[in-house]
Amino acid sequence: MARRSAPPPDRESPDRFNEERATYTLKGAGQGDLASGVAAIREVLATLPARPGVYRMQDARGDVLYVGKARVLRNRVANYTQIERLPQRLQRMVAQCRGMTVVTTNSEAEALLLEAQLIKRFRPPYNVLLRDDKSFPFILLRSDHAFPRIMKHRGARRAEGNYYGPFASAGSVNTTINALQKLFLLRSCTDSFMARRDRPCLLYQIKRCSAPCVGRIGAEDYAALVAEARDFLGGKSGAVQARLAAQMEAAAEGLDFERAAMLRDRLRAATFIQGSQAINAEGLGDADIFAMATKGGAVAVQAFFIRGGQNWGHRAFFPSHTDGLDEGAVLQAFMGQFYAEVPPPRLILTDRELPEAELLAEALHEAAGGRVTLSVPQRGDRRRLIEQASRNAAEALDRRLAESGTKARVWREMTEFLELGDEPDRVEIYDNSHVQGAHALGAMVVAGPEGFRKGQYRKWNIREAASDDDYAMMREVFRRRFARALEEDPEREGGEWPDLVLIDGGKGQLKAAMGVLAELGVEDVALVGVAKGPHHGRDGREVFHFPDGREKQLAVNSPVLFHLQRLRDEVHRFAIGAHREKRARAISASPLDEIPGIGPGRKRALLLHFGTASKVRAAALEDLQRAPGVSEGVARSIYDFYHPAG
Repeated sequence: MARRSAPPPDRESPDRFNEERATYTLKGAGQGDLASGVAAIREVLATLPARPGVYRMQDARGDVLYVGKARVLRNRVANYTQIERLPQRLQRMVAQCRGMTVVTTNSEAEALLLEAQLIKRFRPPYNVLLRDDKSFPFILLRSDHAFPRIMKHRGARRAEGNYYGPFASAGSVNTTINALQKLFLLRSCTDSFMARRDRPCLLYQIKRCSAPCVGRIGAEDYAALVAEARDFLGGKSGAVQARLAAQMEAAAEGLDFERAAMLRDRLRAATFIQGSQAINAEGLGDADIFAMATKGGAVAVQAFFIRGGQNWGHRAFFPSHTDGLDEGAVLQAFMGQFYAEVPPPRLILTDRELPEAELLAEALHEAAGGRVTLSVPQRGDRRRLIEQASRNAAEALDRRLAESGTKARVWREMTEFLELGDEPDRVEIYDNSHVQGAHALGAMVVAGPEGFRKGQYRKWNIREAASDDDYAMMREVFRRRFARALEEDPEREGGEWPDLVLIDGGKGQLKAAMGVLAELGVEDVALVGVAKGPHHGRDGREVFHFPDGREKQLAVNSPVLFHLQRLRDEVHRFAIGAHREKRARAISASPLDEIPGIGPGRKRALLLHFGTASKVRAAALEDLQRAPGVSEGVARSIYDFYHPAG
């Protein structure tokens, strides 16, 4: 599906629904019992309008317990005061409720969109959650250059051009882009890289670029390739292949065998893309296919992404907090959150009826800018696609349950090996990174029984400790992390306190961390140091250091060892990546950035005029005044900055 250059409205902000807004907040003390919860809800209920909107239930700390939408707020919220009619799950929620925040909207469809956005933002414990932190990749064919670039894209769609996607994974995007480069010979390099070229790069030599950077192709011919690429990605792949085949035959008949061979290679690339489709989606156009499987209280949703009749990949999702809910309601809640991030196609196929299918279609109509059809196929090719998606969902769920069983066993064995009383829910792993003391930082990753919690990773720039003193850096990181935790959550009710802390290091790092926790009065957090063995980890014999001075090792083929190594390697990867970003920013920084009142435009003008920042520093006042775009006052500021009086 192509998306034009105009950026969509900010669909993550509730301010989009601000035609008429009312907010009511009530917070009180008391035990987490039903009477207090019902009293809190009734006090808010007395002020609610008979309008559509979204409500957030909050506990005594203000944390969001649940986000819901309503066609009539007053009627919907009143249901929570009828305790005997609520399932046990919602009774627990009401018992914890101490306040509500309400936002009114113009329609129930708008409320549905806002509900999905707020669920993704707050991740409440009583809502069905789409537990997937990754954004979907797209292919972007830019249009803001005479020779448009083809590239992979994630995130906000602000650049001018056509967006094609979503793709299920970065791998499927990379594979498709590689084939598209062979097929259409479009450049993938940045504008700055292209501007500096004086001869073709390697991609031209291997026939994956037409080298517009050095004039090997004219603007008109390149535009024709871009038009073909748009047709191909927009669903007209058959017509593009037919044109290539006709051109190849004409070149062969004209004895232009070099051109015929080039066209043959391009045709093979097109055939590769068509042949890589795992399902037959011919004639389907743009569509998403969803099928759900349930087993043992777990849920899997399989999604196929079809664009232009081509399968652009599939992915399995595993929503959480689904206990006691109707399967159709789970799938609808999943789809609402899914399309809060992804532009919907005009056709959505599901394997079951949704309880509010018409309402969801109305909400997606606004997001898509056109009519969206939700359908449950009963026969024909579309039904076969649903059956294939259902098989994939069931297989993905079986794999997930098998992996979960293995993970749970390893988690239990890790708990026993590290001599923890209970299985930890939150494990924090720490590491420091620097190069010869430069750009030092500390890093923390978080893991739980379900895997890594990447949204909770943290990094700290080292401010006080000497950047070549690993022990001092560890002390600074622990002091800042746990002092803040004591300030913000002294009662440890927010779920942000670790049950286990692993430190990438030996006795010294462990002792440094222990000293900080002792100073802060934190005595009940389990600490373990993970150090490489006598052969520096080459034999896989990590040594585990305990606060009482004991050391333990695991067998080299132990699943627990592999798991702990994975935790340690993840924090190492995160620390190295954060350090590289910091170092890259430092390399690209300019001394001119420190001068007050010098923005990007003036900095660029000064560098173009003088050549280097050092020449700007050595310039006389008169020379600075002659630089384009630099006024007399600005020149005086620059000169005084480098030549302070005194």
